[in-house]
Amino acid sequence: MKYILSVVVFLMLSSTCYSQDEKPTWKEIQKQYKFPKWYTEARFGIWVHWGAQTEPKMGGGWYARHMYMEDVGKQLWGKNAYTYHQKTYGHQSEIGYKDVINHWKAENLDTDALLKYFKSLGAKYFVALANHHDHFDNWNSTYQKWNSVNVGPHRDIIGEFSKSAKKYGVPFGVSSHDDRFLHWWLPAFGADKTGPQKGVPYDGNMTKADGKGKWWEGLDPANLYGLPPEKRTDEWVESVKKTWLKRHTELVTKYNIDMVWFDGYGFPYKEYGKELCRRFLANDYKEHNKFTKVVVGKMGNEQAVVKDIERGGANKILMVPWQGITTFRTWFYKEDPESKYKHNARTIIELLSDYMSKNGNLLLNVELLPDGTIPPKQKDMLDDIGNWVNTNAEAIYASKPWKIYGDNLNSFLNERNSNLSETDLKAQKEKAKKEQFNERTLESPPYGHNEVRFTTNNGILYVIVLNPQEGDIEIPSLGINSEYNAKSVKTIRMVGEDKSIQFKQQPGKLILSVPAKRPNKFATVFAVEGVL
Repeated sequence: MKYILSVVVFLMLSSTCYSQDEKPTWKEIQKQYKFPKWYTEARFGIWVHWGAQTEPKMGGGWYARHMYMEDVGKQLWGKNAYTYHQKTYGHQSEIGYKDVINHWKAENLDTDALLKYFKSLGAKYFVALANHHDHFDNWNSTYQKWNSVNVGPHRDIIGEFSKSAKKYGVPFGVSSHDDRFLHWWLPAFGADKTGPQKGVPYDGNMTKADGKGKWWEGLDPANLYGLPPEKRTDEWVESVKKTWLKRHTELVTKYNIDMVWFDGYGFPYKEYGKELCRRFLANDYKEHNKFTKVVVGKMGNEQAVVKDIERGGANKILMVPWQGITTFRTWFYKEDPESKYKHNARTIIELLSDYMSKNGNLLLNVELLPDGTIPPKQKDMLDDIGNWVNTNAEAIYASKPWKIYGDNLNSFLNERNSNLSETDLKAQKEKAKKEQFNERTLESPPYGHNEVRFTTNNGILYVIVLNPQEGDIEIPSLGINSEYNAKSVKTIRMVGEDKSIQFKQQPGKLILSVPAKRPNKFATVFAVEGVL
């Protein structure tokens, strides 16, 4: 009773605070913020990391930067950009990234069809790229004239996605990567070091006057690339940050955004990014008298921010919501020989199983083609993922972790399942300790047939067998005398088929019989009743 009364008083004080104070501080928001159920229960979302840099078929995911670099150093994913640009568009001194944007038309983009399809796959939220490091806005931006309405597609990309998301009842988020652009764009102000164009400045040095009589007349290249380094002052840099805040305040308010995701580490431009998040969440509470929106980023211990892990996942159960992000191949669609598939339906399903067992969500990028359609190969994989997600929905949505996230862990170290050398085994162990960029891919050794992940929902324990094959598997943590206090199992059924599964629960283990016939060829989910 004392606990209930204290909670009631706390909520009353919280409501009073926000109704009387129109500008709660970030610290106040942190103390009172609660992640909305739509996000914590979603477990699976779809992202389209898609913009003007998709237009060139080759050149890696940082095309806009690497197209100005004869030598990309260790960033070999962009090694084709410089030569590809000259062969396809022209020399960088005349035809630069601004012109690449103009070539991008997004002519077959159908946001209604995409959102309807993504929802059918079981995705519970959707995210679209609002801007990348290229400083180009994919919406009708008041404060950045280099945007998708003025240049390229001449369409309000974010606006269209927002309307379609609302139409199909899917929470809508945007990703912003823009705060790197000041240093990221510096190669655009260089020149060739060799060859016939040696010393001729790239188009980053152009001015608004240079556009007279050209397709971009009236637009200032400095608003895209920034000022040349020698002209940058502290005052100008500060003005960029202030404009960033105006642009993004407009973004999250005009399009009724449910989630905002930031690239990089920490708040964009530090206090400016924090101020945007403060406004975003404060206005949310003021409108709904509760928190309905979400901020996601790599920001450490920020209590009101979902922890984001790029191409990786937590290595233990986290008590706070977190999210792993990945893509099948590259973030932007590309056809470079180096752009090999890192994932297929099997590995994505394994990641989802692992992440939700640790209280995380998976946000999967779909690499749209330049015209706005899904590559056929990725469509086939998405169909398989969607079939698995919908079949096993009861173990996914609103699920919570168990006492431990899995059993028979690190099964790939078993000699029967792995031919890895000592060096490779050591590398795999070290990788597993990390979070960022620790994900298992097609190149990873397969899971053992007895390795499992756990989720719970509505009093049922779900056992996800990651790499199933016919036969018995032993799960020590579910033995009657297990240190995890497993109760007596009543029944076990295979999710997706209405039939009971044979089992034996012994003091030291549960023996579960995996049948030969299963709902699909991927991870198999078993509902274990009575054990909780």
